[in-house]
Amino acid sequence: MSNEFQNQYAPDYVSPPGETLQEILEERGMSQAELAERTGRPKKTINEIINAKAAITPETALQLEKVLGVSASFWNNRERRYREALARQEDKDSLLQQVNWLDQIPVKAMIKAGWIGQLEDKVEQLREVLSFFSVASPEQWGNIWCNANVYFRKSQTFESNLGDVAAWLRQGEIEAAQISCVPYDARKFKEVLEYIRRLTLEPPQIFQPEVVRLCATAGVAVVFVPQLPKTRTCGATRWLTSEKALIQLSLRHKTNDHLWFGFFHEAGHILLHGKRDVFLEGKDIQDTEEQNKETEANKFAEDILIPPAEFKEFINSAQQRSKAGIEKFAAKIGIAPGIVVGRLQHDNYLPKNHCNDLKERFQWAGNEE
Repeated sequence: MSNEFQNQYAPDYVSPPGETLQEILEERGMSQAELAERTGRPKKTINEIINAKAAITPETALQLEKVLGVSASFWNNRERRYREALARQEDKDSLLQQVNWLDQIPVKAMIKAGWIGQLEDKVEQLREVLSFFSVASPEQWGNIWCNANVYFRKSQTFESNLGDVAAWLRQGEIEAAQISCVPYDARKFKEVLEYIRRLTLEPPQIFQPEVVRLCATAGVAVVFVPQLPKTRTCGATRWLTSEKALIQLSLRHKTNDHLWFGFFHEAGHILLHGKRDVFLEGKDIQDTEEQNKETEANKFAEDILIPPAEFKEFINSAQQRSKAGIEKFAAKIGIAPGIVVGRLQHDNYLPKNHCNDLKERFQWAGNEE
């Protein structure tokens, strides 16, 4: 059979391959009964193929190749594409009934953040969102993201929207996948944290890439992901695999004392707690075990940033309420003065409205808020 003849039957992805077969038979002046006799297939089977009631099997495709001279690969591809087209249409019909699920997802905010594309067709927009979450349907999304045992501690109540939180966490997974990490090494991670502590004195353009690079050398992916309008969480910690941990920070509070305390708090979870634990920082933790873990992570962050003995000595001095004293102490222990201010305010040694000019305020590039 010439290529020109085969090209006459370039597959149409919607029509069944039986239509093509019927066209060839009519051109050849061959009946269905004759084709059945020549191929050795039952007449009923040939009729069902032509009427799209039966599929062309690989065996039948080889028989058609011998009888009609049209390659088996043509028939196999034609059948595959047709079945795929049917499946896509069925999937589209199913998704059309589920587009209202998008109301649970912060689609506009995700588009604005550049996480997904904007599509006019609602079904295609739904596909785009499902692809972002790496799930096949809204039902599967619910099975994964609504499962408290997987992503959210049952004891924690968030003033947030589940869709926003799930989208923020998923974006963290996507960005973390792009960070190449060595297998997790606790000893190395402790060493890295000591060095990162010095980076509190540096501006974001220096410390951010360095934190990411250094933590990756210990098996920890660090991502900075802007929060969505109803995320309302400053950080999260979880294990992506048994050898790769994730620290995700949102800059919710926008000042350096919160950012650095949050980072070391999450680092504390990695070093102190189990690989099956998931920590999403929020409010109103009622469970005693969870409270203890948060307390341990807080203590870890406090002590690594400001050594307890030196902090106690500073508190007992007359300098803790003066800006000059805070700056001198911060310089002595090698951290940003805003971190000292935040600690003093948290521990009620300093009013919340005092010395805030020593804190550095951060914002995402291009964000004028």
